[in-house]
This record gives sequence, C-alpha cells and structure tokens, in this order.
Amino acid sequence: APHVPWHPQSPLPTYPGPPALPHVPGPCPGPVPPSQPAGPAGAAQPGGGRGAVPGAEPAPGAQHRLPGPRRHHPVWGQVLQPLHRYGDGDGARGTWGGGRRGCSPRPPVPAQSGRSGTWRGPRASSPAGSTSSSTTGPPSSTRGPPAPAARSRTSGSPRAPGPRAAGGVGLTGAFPQAAEPRVPQRGAEGRPAQGRRQGEGEGEGEAVPGGELGARGGRGREGAGGSGCPPCLCPQVWDQNRKVKSIDLTALDKHGSVYDDDQFGCLAWSHSETHLLYVAEKKRPKAESFFQSKAPELDCTTDEDLERPKKPDAPVKGEQFVYHEDWGETLSTRSVPVLCVLDIEGSSVSVLEGVPEHVSPGQALWSPDDTGVVFVGWWHEPFRLGLSACSNRRSGIFHLEVASRRCELLSAQPRAACSPRLSPDGRRLLYLEGAVGGPHRQCLQLRMLTWQTRQTVTVLDVVQEPTGAFTGIYAAELPPRCWAADSRRALLGTPQRSRTDLLLVDTEAAAVTNLTAGSPEGCWELLTIQWDLLVATCSAPHRPPRLVVAELPPLGQELSLRWVTVEDAPTVPGITWKTLMVRPPCGGQSPAPHGTQPFEALLLSPAGSMAPHPLVVCPHGGPHAVFDARWRPSMAALCRLGFAVLLVNYRGSLGFGQASIDSLLSRVGEQDVADTQLAVEQALRSEPLDSRRLALLAGSHGAFIALHLLAREPKRYQACALHNPVSNLPALLGTSDIPDWRYVSLGLPYSFERVPRAEDVATMLQRSPIAQVHRVRAPVLLCVGARDRRVSPTQALELYRVLRASGVPARLLWYPEGGHALAGTETEADVFGNCARWFLQHLRQPRHSP
Repeated sequence: APHVPWHPQSPLPTYPGPPALPHVPGPCPGPVPPSQPAGPAGAAQPGGGRGAVPGAEPAPGAQHRLPGPRRHHPVWGQVLQPLHRYGDGDGARGTWGGGRRGCSPRPPVPAQSGRSGTWRGPRASSPAGSTSSSTTGPPSSTRGPPAPAARSRTSGSPRAPGPRAAGGVGLTGAFPQAAEPRVPQRGAEGRPAQGRRQGEGEGEGEAVPGGELGARGGRGREGAGGSGCPPCLCPQVWDQNRKVKSIDLTALDKHGSVYDDDQFGCLAWSHSETHLLYVAEKKRPKAESFFQSKAPELDCTTDEDLERPKKPDAPVKGEQFVYHEDWGETLSTRSVPVLCVLDIEGSSVSVLEGVPEHVSPGQALWSPDDTGVVFVGWWHEPFRLGLSACSNRRSGIFHLEVASRRCELLSAQPRAACSPRLSPDGRRLLYLEGAVGGPHRQCLQLRMLTWQTRQTVTVLDVVQEPTGAFTGIYAAELPPRCWAADSRRALLGTPQRSRTDLLLVDTEAAAVTNLTAGSPEGCWELLTIQWDLLVATCSAPHRPPRLVVAELPPLGQELSLRWVTVEDAPTVPGITWKTLMVRPPCGGQSPAPHGTQPFEALLLSPAGSMAPHPLVVCPHGGPHAVFDARWRPSMAALCRLGFAVLLVNYRGSLGFGQASIDSLLSRVGEQDVADTQLAVEQALRSEPLDSRRLALLAGSHGAFIALHLLAREPKRYQACALHNPVSNLPALLGTSDIPDWRYVSLGLPYSFERVPRAEDVATMLQRSPIAQVHRVRAPVLLCVGARDRRVSPTQALELYRVLRASGVPARLLWYPEGGHALAGTETEADVFGNCARWFLQHLRQPRHSP
C-alpha cells in the first residue's frame, strides 16, 4: 500500500475500507448483504448486533477514516474489532457480538464490566511471495518466483508482511485464535459477554479473583455465561464478503481438538497464502471396555468375515480408562500436541512428522521460505508439570524441515525459550529465554538468531538490580507482531516496577527506549504494529482502557512519537490513586544487599471529604507476579463503595530486578508477610485512613500472606475475603500441578524423582498458615473453585473446618465449575458481590481497637 504521510494532530487520512475482515460463522447462514435494509430489533445486521447500532461498521468498500495499509486484518481488524480490554486486565477474553456468530464486526464498544485479555494476532509476520505446492499435504520444498496471484494480493509487493490479503479466514467451533482478530459475542441484552478465564492474568495475582500462579484466560464462552464450544470445527475462507471455501476438520479426522490457548496455540499463513499452520491434539485410537462388543449375527456372518483383519481405526479394548497426562491449570485438555498444516486449495490436512518424541510442540510459524516451520518444544519427560505462568519449564526453539523431516534445535540448552518472532525480511528470529527451574516467573533475556548463519546473540540480558529506568523483561510472551518495518527495531510491553510500559529495542545497538515513561496511564499494551503503525491500549486504576494509534518515527527519533486516541474511555469519577515507595528497615531477616531494596504499593482512594476511609489490603498472588497500575473494575468498585484499596508489590514481585525475585526464595511466609504489613503501616501513617477498619482481600499465595497476617495481627484486621487460599503447604505436594514450587519456594532442591522427607514436611508445615490459624479472630469469607488444579479446593475446606471449630465466623462459597481464577460472568459477579457485602457488614463500625 502506498505510504501517505500524516501528522498526529492533523485529520486522519481517508482510505477505502479493507477488502475483507475475518468472519466467524455460526448457526446463522452468514452476514446480511450490505445492500439489504436493516431489519427489526433482534435481526441480524451487517454490523454484527441486533437491530441498528450507531457506529456500526460500513459496508465493504465504504470509507474509513483510519491510517494504515489496506490489507484486511492485521491493523484494520484490531482497530475495528472490540479490544475486550475494558476489564481488570488479568487474562479474560471478554467478547461481544449479536447474540449469534457470523456477523460482520463493528467498531469497539467499551465494556465497563468486562474483563480484559490478551489480543492475539497472527503468530508471525509472514512475508508474501514465496510459492509452495498446491497439492495435498504440506507445501513443497521447491522454491520459485512469486506467484502472480500472491503478488496481486499484496498490491505488487512480493515481500509485504501480513496474512492472506484477498480474503479472510474464519473458523466455527473452538478456535477463537483462527479468526484474527476474534469476533466477539453479545448476550441477550446486548451487553459485552464475559470471556471464560481459567487462570489469573499471567499470574498478576489480582485479589478478585486471586491466583497463586495463574495464567492467561481460556477460550471465550458462548454469550453471557454460556457453555463450551461446538464439537465441529469448520474453517471458512472469505474473499471480501463472499465465502469461497469451507473445510470440515472434524470430518477429515486427522487429529483431535484444535488448540486455541495462549501457551501452545497458533494460526499462521504460509507466505504463498495457500496453507495454514496450527496446533491440535494428537489423534488417539478409539478405546472401549472389554465387555463393549457386538455379538456376530449368525444369519449373515461367515467364518471368512471373522478371520478378516480389523480396521485400522477399530476400537482398542482395555484402553478406555488409561490415564493421559495434561499440562495442568488452564491446560487440562492439552496432552500431546501435534503440528498440522491445512491445504486451503486441496482441502486436506497433514500432520507434520519429525518432531522429537520427547517434546511437545507449540507457538509455531513458517520459516522464511515455506519449506519448514519454527516452533517451541517443551520437554515432557519424565512427566509434565504445569505450564501456566511458569516461564521456567525446559523448552527450546526448533526448526523442522517439512520434506526431509529433519528437526534442528536453534536455541541453547538446557534453557527455557519461547515466543519466536520472525522479522519482516525473514533474516532474524527474536525470542525470549530464561533459566530452567528456580522462580516460576523470572527476568528473561531477549535473544536474536540470524537465520542464514544460525548465530545467536543476546540483545538484552537479565537485569539483576536496576540502576536506571530499564528494569528488565518480565513479559510472558512477545507481541504476535513486534517488528518494525526496518527489521531492526522491535517493540514489547513488560512490567517496569508498578507500571507496564512499551519498550522499543534497537536489536543492533542493544538499546532500549521507553515509549510510555511518565505517561498518566500506568499500563500500556501493544496490540499490533504493521508498516510502523502502532495500535495499543492504555489504562489507569481510575480510567478504563482507551484505544490509541501512532506512527513510529525513524530510527533515533522515537521520543517524538505521539499517540492519537481512536476510542476514548472517560475517567471514572470519585477515584484517585498514587504509588507509594516502601523501604524495608536495615538488618532483620534480610542480610543480603537486596534486603533493603525498596518496593512499591498502589493506593486507590475515594475522592471526597468522607475521610478517614476504611482500607482493604490486597497482596497479589504468584508470588512472582505484579500489580501494575491498570484498570481493575473490582478495585474501582470498592473505591466507589467508600473503601481505599492498597495493592502491595512486596519484594519478589516482577518488574524490580531478578535479585528482588530471588530474595523471596526460602523466605516465603516471612519476607512477603513482613513487607505487606510494612506497606500497611506506612499507608496508615501518611494517608487519611481509618486504622480501626482494615480488611484483607487476596487469592492463592496472596491469601497465604493474608492468613499469616490474620494470625500475627489478630486485632488489626476486622474482616477477610480469600479465594482459593494456600493454607497447608505439605498437602499440596500431591495435589498441585506444580509440586516443584513447594520445594523451591522454601529453598529446597527439587528433582523429578524426589519424594518428601520428614524434615521437608516439617519445614513446609512450619511455614503454613494452618499451623497458626487458631490465633485468627477476624471473620473469613472463602471462595473456592472446585476445579482448581493449582491449589486444591481441599485447602479451603480444611481451613473452613478449623475456623468453625475455633469459633471464628466463616462462610464458604463453592463454585462447581470454577478454576483457579474463579472466572466466568456469573461466578465473578457472585464473588465480588459477596466480598463487597462481607466488608460492608463487618467494617461499618470498628470491632475493636488495635
């Protein structure tokens, strides 16, 4: 597309509408043609909703006042689709639509009550132009000149990055990754529906609901509080507003369910735009009971029939109840992933062979010449450990040649590597790398591989103790599109102390520029970059996310970048916030140099003259997570109810250097508890807060800290609400998907073959809140997910019984479908409503003086 210069303060240039947008069909026959008049309320409209909606997307070919190229979805889709980020930012995928799938998208609509999530664009910036075989199976290894059709789709540019240009691809069924960006849905009343979140937002440990390690959210739900995904998966290829092909993957029966998660899932066009690369569950042989058989019919069955060999897909007897390992919390349906290639023209699927048997593949993308694929492989021997919010699992970057089935390890070992991103010119591969074992989240290296020479260099190294503005990289993954057009600079978002900022990295000079430092918004997230057009969201504790765009300046002039608001979100009145710096006292239990390193806490306060305010204290889960200064509806709602909220980033949180993370190992239950109480005391001294009305709100490891505080300061806190609490450490050894963390957190060595010794159990029990729970006096509300794989619900049940036996007021809420994060519209609403009512009931008047 021709470049049209524009200035952020000038009117945005006008471009014709994109030729096509991804289409996610459902039970409806498809979108209403643009020429068809609008129907009554409840009828399908071109904009995707029910009835006429102001601001609906114009028909294809209409004029859009947005800068950027004309290719159909990398930028246009992100601008015109809802961003589902009007939430508290910890992993949900809020969705909207017309109560039915398959309608054209509309511009974003703010969702004040939704939960935010990770916008997932295509896994790779795929240069167009290379050709591949259009026959059944994977693309041919023979290279040739760019096909005329491919050149015409890219406006004459043989190397223009981006996926299929002449049409979109949408998938019905359980594959929201495929329709980039995902077309959301609406409930019956037209409100944004809530994406089903299986885990905490990459372990950010938000207090409502809390998560010890957490994970980015799971697949979206149908409508508001709907259930599951359809059993059928049918990719559909669209050329502008016309469907040209539909392929039933279920009927092809080459694999199991398609992966749509953030850990393994991917969807990548080949550069020739004839094949799609994705990840699915390996097909298992059918199994049945020994006694499940049909008796032969005597009148038609002969001896020859009985002697014939069984069909290849005949059920295997005795295999019905064989245990299959999975990858833990949020990944309980993921066991043996395989790489699959869909031939669009031949309507066939090939399962790639040659992946080493000891690794599980995911996060795949095409190599520059379409002759192979690059993927991440996680070691799964001798058994699988939980992956969600665990960047310390052994993994590597592999290259698989499709024709020869030769697999090559590109990254160093033994290390933990993930998130490969190919530059637009196909010459460089960027990825993240960290240590194996130790803290479950850590500061990571940014590594770069030169494709032709296979030489790898470290662009940015681990930051032990920050001495400047840059504190290190702590992101779980790189943005799906992170490279600038010059194939030299890359962008990423990562925690920087109690903020999440956008960083620009010059890969040749190994220099970092913070593009959002000093902005009033405390959380920035890059959605995409294409042809140096940046699309991002930004939010603050008192302001929901707004959509912004900017043009990346030339090399060396990045600080002149200016953002233009595309979709605004007003500031919520009656809320103020600030960042408190807390410095631990010298000496004590922290003799190491990092023992006195300062940490931070975010204080949200109600505006007005009703001070002093009651205070709700929230230590985050993880423990290696962070409360960044983003929009969180639950915290803002508590402020609107009259409570001040203190979000504590104790030492061990992400964003403050690797030394701070390591300082918590062997000090869990001591340093984190002392830091939280120190932050509370400083806030009480410096802010207009009522020291006689304090409450605790936390989940998972945050609940672990809260229980210790209740036992150590029984007269300080008047109420407590906990979600999936950790209360008995040794009891988690055989019930959690991350048993290694039970040892590592206490400074004990771990190996796969290790079994707990008596001294190990004694140490764990000594650090467990359950051992001191007889000292608790404050009323406790427990919210428990029955399907939590990270922290067994039996932890809360045991705690509940002990509290009741001690005469402490206790109430337990049991959510049968809840996971570690207690996700889902109905569940989250019930959890927040009960927590708010619990605090209003017990903090109206001071129960006793401290």
